[in-house]
Amino acid sequence: MFNDIGPLELVTIIVLAVLVFGPDKLPKVIQDVMRTVRKIREFSESAKQDIRQELGPEFKDFEFEDLNPKTFIRKQLDNEDLGLKELRNGFDLKKEMAEVTDAVHGRDPESSSSSSATPSSSSGGRVDMTKKPDAPDHRTPFDADAT
Repeated sequence: MFNDIGPLELVTIIVLAVLVFGPDKLPKVIQDVMRTVRKIREFSESAKQDIRQELGPEFKDFEFEDLNPKTFIRKQLDNEDLGLKELRNGFDLKKEMAEVTDAVHGRDPESSSSSSATPSSSSGGRVDMTKKPDAPDHRTPFDADAT
């Protein structure tokens, strides 16, 4: 329940509890809090059981954790009936990333696979990404009403 509370935070909470409630009332407050937590857990478990009974036998394997979208998607993607594992295993991400890198740098994919790959273009293997005007006197159209 409190997995994300660190030791410093726990000490701070204890010190604040002693300061607020006092050392003589603190055990009674802890008992009341624990009793309330138990009642809430019992209430939630009984509500889950009631919902499972109302849904009927066709939902006997229903889990409330499946209502979390991440858990639901993960469970559906791990389903063997869809054949998604074969699709997922069919992709070679390293090869695809190498092809994209080669395309960005303007190299041939065949020449990059060899160990002595040299860029074949005259610009040193780089693509010129600078914006060049079409004509020296060409201006971008300006619409005064649009601004």
